[in-house]
Amino acid sequence: MIFKRASIDLNCDVGERPSAIIDGSERRLLQFVSSANIACGGHAGDAETMKRVIDLCVELGVSIGAHPSYPDRAGFGRSKIDISPAALAESISKQIESLVVLTHNAGAAVRHVKPHGALYNAAVNDRELSMTIANAVATIDRRFVLVGLAGSGMLDVWRKAGFIVAAEAFADRRYQSDGRLRSRSLGNALITNPDEAVHRVLTLVRDGEILEADDTRLVVDAQTVCIHSDTENAIAIAQSIHAGLLSARITIKPL
Repeated sequence: MIFKRASIDLNCDVGERPSAIIDGSERRLLQFVSSANIACGGHAGDAETMKRVIDLCVELGVSIGAHPSYPDRAGFGRSKIDISPAALAESISKQIESLVVLTHNAGAAVRHVKPHGALYNAAVNDRELSMTIANAVATIDRRFVLVGLAGSGMLDVWRKAGFIVAAEAFADRRYQSDGRLRSRSLGNALITNPDEAVHRVLTLVRDGEILEADDTRLVVDAQTVCIHSDTENAIAIAQSIHAGLLSARITIKPL
């Protein structure tokens, strides 16, 4: 099946590094995307960084989303931790609520929620964990769009829980043959060449496929594409993808 799209959302994970806000690189990256996933205290971020990124999003017309994680600032939320479902749900709710309040104070609104790091990856095919995330989000607002890996079980759980979902693909990460992301602990997990990233995204949008270097072809139906702010050459990647999509007459718009 081919999923040809006339439009796509570009999202990025932001608010994770104060230095990127201070030196202006976060602003430069946000100029080329349509949605932002803002770290809200679990793995990174605090009230000050959230406020500053929210203000940038409002200024640049970027849709705002929450990026909750395992409560693991020491490990940047990139390892699964031992925590009860109730405690995890409470942490996720508090993270989202903190961003919602600050966004409301800035005259804007949170539109989507995308789990971060190990929480995202662990929930891909873990129905119980996916439901814990859904239950946590439901305590804040059931109208949020939940963003998860295209083709994964997490999206099915969230749909059945009554949420609108958005299937996500990645411009700067490599995939395994089963459709999951290649672990960052393994070599060659990241794509840092802007030209390669552009080709990947255009192929995804036009043909509904992810092509890997080993000729693996994955059918992927995605409504949003992620660019990580901490990937090497992230700004060049975002700028090149933005230009490539517009040249191909593909509209970039938020979810």
